[in-house]
Amino acid sequence: MRLLACCYNDPEMQIDPDAVYPIRADCRDDAPKTRFKPRPGLTLSPKRWKLLHNEEGVLDIAGMIKRVQRGGVHPTIKGEVWEFLLGCYDPKSTTEQRNQLRQQRRLEYEKLKTKCREMDTTVGSGRVITMPVITEDGQPIEDPNSVGSEQQTSGAPLSKEVIQWKLTLHQIGLDVNRTDRVLVYYESQANLARLWDILSVYSWVDKDIGYCQGMSDLCSPISIILEHEADAFWCFERLMRRVRGNFISTSTSIGVRAQLTTLSTIMKSVDPKLHEHLENLDGGEYLFAFRMLMVLFRREFSFVDTMYLWELMWSMEYNPNLFSMLESDSGTSRASTKDESILRQCGKFERKILQAAKKDEEIPLSVFVVASVLEARNKKLLDFKRNHG
Repeated sequence: MRLLACCYNDPEMQIDPDAVYPIRADCRDDAPKTRFKPRPGLTLSPKRWKLLHNEEGVLDIAGMIKRVQRGGVHPTIKGEVWEFLLGCYDPKSTTEQRNQLRQQRRLEYEKLKTKCREMDTTVGSGRVITMPVITEDGQPIEDPNSVGSEQQTSGAPLSKEVIQWKLTLHQIGLDVNRTDRVLVYYESQANLARLWDILSVYSWVDKDIGYCQGMSDLCSPISIILEHEADAFWCFERLMRRVRGNFISTSTSIGVRAQLTTLSTIMKSVDPKLHEHLENLDGGEYLFAFRMLMVLFRREFSFVDTMYLWELMWSMEYNPNLFSMLESDSGTSRASTKDESILRQCGKFERKILQAAKKDEEIPLSVFVVASVLEARNKKLLDFKRNHG
């Protein structure tokens, strides 16, 4: 009882997440309400987080995953924990090894950012581009508000890669100016510019996809919770490795449509009546869930609740070989079902997939989250049909 009382009196667990990520006064009535609150004994607290590391800094990943799955992550340590959940660091690494890798990545990011700054001096200037700076054939558009326009008027013709990158800059700016504007954090021009810089550099790095609408919604929480811009960039880059397929588009479809097809199959199996009802409403392709899956429920929940949902999903999907999979860029080095010690370090969802020998199945947990929401609303949806049919 004394220990329980201490937990409930722990100042760390009494922090209101809404106070950590305050809403602008003029937006409080319209912003989604937050339901998540840190829970003593369940939520991964700063004290527990420290205890999960040994003297060399090696993390007890199984203990971390178990705690996150039970109650999420305390607001003050989200950045550190997310770096592990997204595979930025090997859970077996020491503090010294992580510090070395962190410094290497920061230097690499600075090189990438310097390259982008050479192509357009708005990068790193604290400003955001919201108007086109170049035509599709590579000719500069004179804009007095663009500090990057002066170096475009001379020199050799731009390559197709540079032209394509520069064409995305104003779209990134427009989306950045619309992202999470209910938060006090984005009243700062410096914070808006930081988000724009990260996305602009990523657009240059990932030349196959570049920038797509929705990426700003995914990047924003990471930019906010990680203090150093380079750390935020690499954390976002790891997140994009998970969801990159959603943004791969062709002339006829976009990647997330495959998940919608899977969602349709799941619902047809678990709730054929509801599926039939949705089909009759021309909703059998589940296009209404497109946005949920594309930006991982960012528009459906409050800022805090979305982060809580993300870390629950990531912990459920966690594989202890995630770091090595991402570093090798193979995606094939999964945990073995024969190694119980490794299997225990997996999240519940990943563990069941491995135990069922579904190693090639790539259905993300988010699809099942949407299915569970629909199933939970079954009665309400069918009642609406009967009352308005």
